[in-house]
This record gives sequence, C-alpha cells and structure tokens, in this order.
Amino acid sequence: MKPNIGIVGGGGYAAGELIRLLVNHPGVTIEFVYSRSQGGKPITSVHQDLVGKVEMDFAESVNPEVDVIFLCMGHGNSRSFLEDNPLPDDTKIIDISRDFRLSKDAEYKDGKRFVYGLPELNHEKIKTTDLVANPGCYASAIELALLPLASEQQLKQDIHVQAITGSTGAGRKPSKSSHFSRRDGNISIYKALNHQHEGEIKESIRSLQNDFDQKLNIIPMRGNYTRGIFVTAYTKTDLEEKQAIELYNDFYSDAQFTYVSSDRIHLKQVVNTNRCMLDLQKLGDNLLITSTIDNLLKGASGQAVQNMNLMLGLCEDAGLQLKASYF
Repeated sequence: MKPNIGIVGGGGYAAGELIRLLVNHPGVTIEFVYSRSQGGKPITSVHQDLVGKVEMDFAESVNPEVDVIFLCMGHGNSRSFLEDNPLPDDTKIIDISRDFRLSKDAEYKDGKRFVYGLPELNHEKIKTTDLVANPGCYASAIELALLPLASEQQLKQDIHVQAITGSTGAGRKPSKSSHFSRRDGNISIYKALNHQHEGEIKESIRSLQNDFDQKLNIIPMRGNYTRGIFVTAYTKTDLEEKQAIELYNDFYSDAQFTYVSSDRIHLKQVVNTNRCMLDLQKLGDNLLITSTIDNLLKGASGQAVQNMNLMLGLCEDAGLQLKASYF
C-alpha cells in the first residue's frame, strides 16, 4: 500500500505546488488537503492549474492517521497547530515554515527534535528522522553557494550576497510589494543586512566550519517576475578557480539536484525544477559564486518532496523529474 499524505494549510502557493507534485508522484497517495479558510470547496477553485488532475475538496478537519503530514501554514503557526492537534508518534512531519529550523527552536516533544532539511547537508540524518524542518528559499540558494567552502574551512573573510526573488516569494496573499502595478517593470531592496534566513544560513555554515564568525552581508531584492531566486555571492579566498571548481564538484558529486556548470548560468535553467545550478569565477582575490533555484520547488515544495522521499526510503528524485521552463 502506498503511504498516505496529508497537507495542512492547503491554500497557498507552496501547497499548490506540493499538491501538483504529489498527485503525479508514483509512490504516495494524497489522503487530505486541509484548509481552514477553504474547507468544503473544490481544491481546483483555488489551484486552477489542477483542473482535470484533482477531484478532491479541501478537508474541513485533519485526519491524523496518515503516514506523512506536510505543514504549509504561515510562519509561527506550525508549532501551535501541533500543540492543538496531537499526532501519532510515528507520523512523519515536514514543516515548510521556519518554526523549527533553528537549533534553539528544533525541540518537538519527548526529546525529539526536527532535523534541518537540506539534503546536501543532512542527507543521512533526514533518512532516519520523522521530523524535518524544510529550509527557507533564500537559505537554500545561499547555503548551496557557500557550504563547499565551509567544508574546507575556506570562509575566512566577510561574505557579500545579493539575491533577487520573484513575486511568489511574498506568498499568495496580496500585498503592496506584490501588487502588479508596483512589481511590473520594477525592482526594489528589502530587509537589507537583516533577512530572516540569516540565522539558519549561519547555523548551516557552522555545522561544517564551527569557528565561522565573519559577516554575512545579504541584500535581498524583489524582481519583476514570478518564480526563482538568483544569488550572487563573493568572498576573498586563496583558492584558485580550478581548485574551487574541483571542491564544489567533489562536494556535490552525490547530490541528486545540485550541479556545477562550466558555463555562466541563468534563472530559466531552474524554473519549474527542483534543481540548483551553480557557477564559479575567480575575479582578483574574490571567488564569485552564482546560485539559482526555483523558490517554490527547491526553495520549498520540491525540496519537501525530496525530503519525504528520503524519509520513506523512496528514490530521492521520485516525482521530481521536471523539465525547466526554458522558453
């Protein structure tokens, strides 16, 4: 029998992508999609791209007797949901919010802790846990750009990062910053040097380079497109370009979805996929690392399915063999 899946918080962009991936997944079955605001309505009344693929209605209650539950609610709601809705001890939980990502927040119950769900960092831990905190989208892209250097204790200088994201990164609920009239043909900076993902990025770096205390200067930007994150990061290093490329290729040699390109990369190579593309250039004393992902897939729902596959002992790329929206 295929494992049964429940989704809590089914109305948002991440949940819509999760449903799209799971309904086409060969190894699991969706048992319910719960939405407090949409309960009883057809799922396709919200996620219209699923017409003809999904005939279910949004559930009005949660069935705890499933094998895996994905939590797709807004930040701050997952912990309270789990407190109000006790689940069986053997239920696997994948939280897409940031409630359990940091070490200080990872405690669940009975001494159990959430594992940080970046497969390129915690592959073996994810395979043996029932609790995964899915990384943030910016964090995923930036960590994948920096972790190979941390693995060799090479992050010795301050790091400078510029990262631009599409409007879906702001969520489904309309806001001033996601309004078409403002976003179209426009670009803007927000949360400069104070982004909420900085803490998890530093924790991930320190898990490989425990003396890391350099500045991580992140400038996040809003782009005038819908999907994807494009990161440029640079830091001073003594590594030559060839050495850096060899290091990155070795670090990601077993990674299912992270690739080091021999050419300059661009956003359309990853949109609609669970891939991360990287390229490296040595410019003077600086190593420039470019990293790009789809914020809704490798930055959210795709990575969540990747984690589910590992937790269930399925093929890591099951349901994730997606082609980029290249043209």
